[in-house]
Parts: sequence; C-alpha cells; structure tokens
Amino acid sequence: MREQRKKLENLDINKSWTLFLDRDGVINKKIEGDYVRSWSQFEFIEGAIEGLKILRKIFGKIIIVTNQRGIGLGLMTENDLRKIHENMEKILQENGVFIDKIYYCPHDYERENCNCRKPKVGLALKAKMEFPEIDFKKSIFLGDSISDMHFGKNLGMITVFVNSNCENIPDLADFCFKNILDFALVLKKYF
Repeated sequence: MREQRKKLENLDINKSWTLFLDRDGVINKKIEGDYVRSWSQFEFIEGAIEGLKILRKIFGKIIIVTNQRGIGLGLMTENDLRKIHENMEKILQENGVFIDKIYYCPHDYERENCNCRKPKVGLALKAKMEFPEIDFKKSIFLGDSISDMHFGKNLGMITVFVNSNCENIPDLADFCFKNILDFALVLKKYF
C-alpha cells in the first residue's frame, strides 16, 4: 500500500486529467448474476458519493463508461437505464458531484457485434470526440473487472482495480483499492 501511494504521488494529477469510471461494482452495488434494471434496485456503495465528491475536486472531467447488456437481453429498456442514470445524477448533484457524461453499451455480445462493449474502446473514443481535450495518457480508469483493466490499458490509461481483496490483483492493474472512497482519500493527500 505504501508503494502504491508513492507511485500515485508521482503522477502529478491536476484538472487536465480525466477520471473514467465503471458503474456497477464501483459506484453502485452489483447484483450478482443479474442486472440493475430499475431505480428501485440501484444502491450506492457505501462511501461512493463521498469519494466522488473528493475526486470531482481533483479531476477536470469525470466520465462513466458502463456495459449494460441487460438492454440487449431484453431485460430492461434504454428508457429504464435513462431513469436510473437521471436519478443517480440527481443525487450526486445534490451532493456536489457533477458527472460530465455517461456512455453505455446496450449490446448483448453473444448476439450483437459492436465496438463499444468494454474492453473494446468505442465508448472512450466517443468521449474523446465529444471532449477533444481528453488525453488518455492523462486518464485513470477505475473498474472492478478484468475487462475494465483491459479497456484502460487498450487506451494507455492508468488502471485502478476496485476489489475488497487486493492481494491478487490482475497484472493489468496499476493500482488496487478496496473502493472508490479509499482511492479518493489517498489522492486527496497529494492533490
């Protein structure tokens, strides 16, 4: 952990940096073997709002990129997802957190071929088109899956693996933290 902090301290993160985040398992609780299909199923992870409040003061942009296969499977609609995101953003804004943009992949990878399902980089390229100032070399991706780490590395980002057990972190992860709040608290000390 001490070694991680030293490496983070050397990054010189400022408002020119972008934070890319996965949603399920990072901001809200994941439903194992299922999908968050409605707002009633959405539950913020403890400390996520507080962590995002800290990170908003450090990063110039915060972008969420999320695979939402439940749409492609017909378990929910894009309108259901829009309502979830509207409610999530409303609560975040009430707590002083502004999310610059949310990008999502609605496709079922078994039946549809797309360029947006992580680890493919279509969602990040869409963000770069909309926000040309984004520099992937000055970006951090925070996610809780191997495909998230691949996504970040495919773009040259610094990758942060979110997992309650950081003893066996994937090789693709540059850092590992228990949750978004722990990551934010460490960054807050330096930036």
